[in-house]
Amino acid sequence: MPHRRVVSGRSQEPRRRFAEELRLLRAQKRVTFRELGERLGWDRSQFAKMESGETLGGPEVVEALEQFYDTTPGLLLALWELAVSDPTQFRERYRRYMTLEAEAVGLWKYSVSLPPGLLQTAGFIHASLAAGGLKGKDLEQQVGARLGRRKLLESDPPPPFRVILSEAVLRNAPRDAEPWREQLEYLAEAGEQPNITIHVLPFGTGLHGLINTDVMFLRLADGSTVAYTENDVGGELIEETSRVENLHRIYDAVRDQALTPAESRTFILRMLEEAPCERSI
Repeated sequence: MPHRRVVSGRSQEPRRRFAEELRLLRAQKRVTFRELGERLGWDRSQFAKMESGETLGGPEVVEALEQFYDTTPGLLLALWELAVSDPTQFRERYRRYMTLEAEAVGLWKYSVSLPPGLLQTAGFIHASLAAGGLKGKDLEQQVGARLGRRKLLESDPPPPFRVILSEAVLRNAPRDAEPWREQLEYLAEAGEQPNITIHVLPFGTGLHGLINTDVMFLRLADGSTVAYTENDVGGELIEETSRVENLHRIYDAVRDQALTPAESRTFILRMLEEAPCERSI
């Protein structure tokens, strides 16, 4: 049997291959990142991040690059789609999301079943992670990491943060009553902060477009907005403008069905009154 001939030395990993192709095309065109930004209308840092593999960008910028480089129609977009759909990228996308979250100047959140990570207390984080099987040093490290995210809301000035909580969030109590009461108290107090607005979406308000999907929107310093969605299958970082705008319209429709901030605080305090004071058996 003849030996298989190596066609090229390029990466077979979709994300790296996409970045390699972008670097090769720019080198052949002999243009700088600055020139790309001026010609295509995106910040030059966007192209640098795409070529380094830090971000994949969206289909709009990929199609613009395809036209500018005059490549085979659909080639770059196909490589981008392979990179986006590669399941090994889920963890990397989440790391990218965490970097963007730390830089956000405005945030909006819809939570299906758990309090937002930025508003979780130490006791609740410990209980929820332990329920997922974490223990020992790994558990303590993860608790510390999640608590560290709250520093964003303690910055000066803190970014505005609007949250919509499904009623299910306020009823998914851990077995230990004490951390749950602390969590409800913290949500009630957080909603009194000038930069935090909390809405509760009660049961019975009907179906909506986010019924099974957690979503966080991040407004960045450059004026752009990205979204991160999570469901039972996994998470996705969305940077494509049209998709983000569509998600935001759905979010706004859900907010219109939710209680006002004052009504929501009353609702949370009622849940606190109903919460058990002793450990469940």
